[in-house]
Amino acid sequence: MNDAQIINGIKNGNEAAIRYAINKYSKLMWRIAATVLKNVAITEDVEECVADVFVYLWQNYDKWSEQRGHLKIWLSSVAKSKAIDRYRQLSKKSELSLNDEMMIKSIPLIDNIMAAETKRELIASVNALAEIDREIVVRRYYYQQKPKEIGFVLDMPVKQVENRLYLSKLKLREMITR
Repeated sequence: MNDAQIINGIKNGNEAAIRYAINKYSKLMWRIAATVLKNVAITEDVEECVADVFVYLWQNYDKWSEQRGHLKIWLSSVAKSKAIDRYRQLSKKSELSLNDEMMIKSIPLIDNIMAAETKRELIASVNALAEIDREIVVRRYYYQQKPKEIGFVLDMPVKQVENRLYLSKLKLREMITR
């Protein structure tokens, strides 16, 4: 079955045509969705995303045309779009937590420089700080909050937040260099 035959079959309500498209393209759609969703989704989310691609094909077959390219390419772009939408949904739902693995994966810029072991040492050192100091450090360097925002949330003067940050950095430097 070629692309035009698949679309004509879907247009005529032929379930065999959509089954053929699913069998032919599902592995590719899975790879695309799994690549986009790899850090935020579970297997069921990827499956649902792939299913959404084929539901979209069933309901919007008329949006594909031979002049725009192969059905495979069109479905790939639909899969990528659906996966990005799912990624955004899942990212909004996830809670902001200080999870070691999440922290390791998302320390910006230095991610390519520091080895995972060094990151683990850093996280262990941060976790060894006093609770208030740990919260200030995490809010400042992980969530990128300004000292003024941190002071407001924790109900402390900005100068005290800055002093605690300074002292915490000294403690962290000492712990890591040991």
